[in-house]
Amino acid sequence: MRLRLNVEVRFLGYYFHVSERTASRAFKLVLPIMSARFKSLMFWPSREKLFESMPLQFRESQFGKKVSVTIDCFDVLMEAPSNPVAAAQVYSHYKKSKRVMFLIGVAPPGTITFISTGYGGRASDKFITEDSDFVRNLLPGDIVLADKGFLIHDSVRFQQAEILMPAFKKNLAQLAAEDVVMNKLIPNLRIHVERVIGYLRAHFKILATTLPIEFFYDIPGGRPMIDHIVRVCCAISNLYPAVVIDM
Repeated sequence: MRLRLNVEVRFLGYYFHVSERTASRAFKLVLPIMSARFKSLMFWPSREKLFESMPLQFRESQFGKKVSVTIDCFDVLMEAPSNPVAAAQVYSHYKKSKRVMFLIGVAPPGTITFISTGYGGRASDKFITEDSDFVRNLLPGDIVLADKGFLIHDSVRFQQAEILMPAFKKNLAQLAAEDVVMNKLIPNLRIHVERVIGYLRAHFKILATTLPIEFFYDIPGGRPMIDHIVRVCCAISNLYPAVVIDM
């Protein structure tokens, strides 16, 4: 109820006939356990399993059969930290707000296969991708689909894989014919990850609101609560048939 509906702890205490403090403690105690237990619901599939479930849209594209994952970053709004240094680290100049970023990887069938820990809104897509060790999952010959901000070509090539993203015009008057075709094809395939992110926000209201600052502090012996919240939401979403996009 806390994750799906984002109801206040006070309401949970009233609904379950316990004190507000007990409801809050139960949430903070159980969530890290769920995060650990649900870890098996998010895994990097083998090439054989990936090919078996490859949507038709990918199979018909010129490179789709080699796509192992589509990546993007999604964010969660947070209350402003009182510490000015912390506030600067989580402030996103692009979106003009304080938020925490997560790198998400979605396989062609629409299942979430990778989710990073949280990073301050100031961090770039490149830094988050490389620091999260995402590239270690890639196998030689894999193709990663990404948006223009993911300037991680060197890291991906080190794994003998390839990253595809829409081409830039740069100083050119116009794009080459091949780039124009790719600029139409890549977004059509990348839409999967955008749909999954939209699904997460729609079905887990806690991810679509501004969260209290306490969720972003490290808990004793573990990561911040927000990391567990996002991981549990992603794991549960893999159980829903609606996440798997049938092309």
